[in-house]
Amino acid sequence: MKLDGILPFARGLLQKAVEEGGSAVDATMGNGHDTLFLANLVGETGTVFSFDIQPEAISSTSARLEQSGIADRVKLFQTGHEHVSSCIPASFHGEIHAAIFNLGYLPGSDKSIITKPGTTISAVDQLFAMLKPGGIIVLVVYHGHDGGEEERDGLLKFAGGLDQKQAHVLQYCFINQKNNPPFIVAIEKRKGIR
Repeated sequence: MKLDGILPFARGLLQKAVEEGGSAVDATMGNGHDTLFLANLVGETGTVFSFDIQPEAISSTSARLEQSGIADRVKLFQTGHEHVSSCIPASFHGEIHAAIFNLGYLPGSDKSIITKPGTTISAVDQLFAMLKPGGIIVLVVYHGHDGGEEERDGLLKFAGGLDQKQAHVLQYCFINQKNNPPFIVAIEKRKGIR
């Protein structure tokens, strides 16, 4: 297949945005795959901030980072992503290269613990303000679970209403797949915007 699948497309966007020595955010840590990916992108002198409310996410991500020998460049927060601006030091505000969200629930865990539209939109809004010009927020939207449609619809309304002078907003999806396939919403802060 010549078209990128959803996850490879998301990672490609992150690779274009994150520079070595930069900073990035994994807003939905889960099992730590994106945290590890971002930690490799920022390199030895960069920083990744990762968020999740579930203790098992913290422990599996911590183990993954320790095993890879790069735990020192990641700060893990056991709190909701709606607290990003108060958790991330002010010196990083306006300097974040990229952020990623995988919305829905933690695979292999309690499916009743899900991301929600109010906290997700709050986190996206805060992170957009914290991006450096040219920075990007990538949201992988899983919406086939209870509560998923509400989050999807709220997020699309929010993202579609962003001022085009401040942000480029992209939706990437496969429109002929069945069973609520995930899709991407990417929000890039336009250059010259602080």
